[in-house]
Amino acid sequence: MPVFRFATVQGQNIVWFLKRNCSVTPAQLGWFYASLCVVSLAIAAFFWLHGATLILPFAWLELGAVGLAFLVYARHAADGERISLQGRRLVVELESAGQLQRTEFDPHWVRVEPRTGDRSLIEVSGRGGRSVRVGRYVRPELRPLLAQELRNALREWGTVR
Repeated sequence: MPVFRFATVQGQNIVWFLKRNCSVTPAQLGWFYASLCVVSLAIAAFFWLHGATLILPFAWLELGAVGLAFLVYARHAADGERISLQGRRLVVELESAGQLQRTEFDPHWVRVEPRTGDRSLIEVSGRGGRSVRVGRYVRPELRPLLAQELRNALREWGTVR
């Protein structure tokens, strides 16, 4: 059994989890936003009570804009790619903003190659013209290593089964 840099072996399956590097989870971001709202509105209310009547509407506008930006960030915080070699299938699942796209390939007919150059996304293609691009969450200089690891796993899978 080969050693993998990007994959884990789960029983008879080989799985690659490629996730976005997320420093703040959506839950942590929600708590931070709530505390930001409390502090900002408390300061705005203090100045509103002292006669600065336009402070409160601008505070609400600011918090709405920041909330919208945080919402966009939170929708994509859990994005990722899952590539698994299981049984007689190579399964590629891409998740973006809560939408899951699943594509299955016959491992005997899969081609793994860079899209246009060494630093481009990796194109996984199979029979029938189906193809999917992976590797968005891997640094560009590591994508050739990931592609080689996928090729080696497919080659090893072909000799084992």
